[in-house]
Amino acid sequence: MAFPNSPLPPPPQGMGSQNTVFITEVRFDPSYIRTPPGMLKATVIVLNLLGFICLISSPFRSNGRGVYFNIVCHLGLWSSSVLLLLYLFHVVEKYHNIKWLKIEMVLYIVLTFLNLTTSTIVVAFGNAGYSAAGFFGYLAMVTYGLDAFLKAKALQAGELAQGHRVVNKQVPTSPATMA
Repeated sequence: MAFPNSPLPPPPQGMGSQNTVFITEVRFDPSYIRTPPGMLKATVIVLNLLGFICLISSPFRSNGRGVYFNIVCHLGLWSSSVLLLLYLFHVVEKYHNIKWLKIEMVLYIVLTFLNLTTSTIVVAFGNAGYSAAGFFGYLAMVTYGLDAFLKAKALQAGELAQGHRVVNKQVPTSPATMA
């Protein structure tokens, strides 16, 4: 008989195993670009490129503020491009022992902060080209922040950067009765 305030008994646990499957050959897979992380990387690449073009078209492109913005733009552009290529060619899956999600999360947090500071600095300059570049920098900052948030959620959930897990559940059976 169960008492009214007693906790419920734990559910029966089945035996099971969990296997992680990695295909370690390098191959081109364009379907990654249609996933949310792929779209975020492509968006950030375009935003960094637009910010760079806006700032370079300004007559004050060699100002210290502009140089700082361009350095951050190029850092984001090249790191996101390299990561996109690594995912497109499944290099991340080949080297699955590297903590890719954690590396990306830290990189995107740093780039979020850097884009916040550089965009604020160039917008405060007052030039139209600088203001447009700052606008694209702010959009890149939001995109990097969203991607960092998604990477943090994936880390907490124990997800893989690339690849998939196969879960095999075995249902316990009662012993056969002898007839």
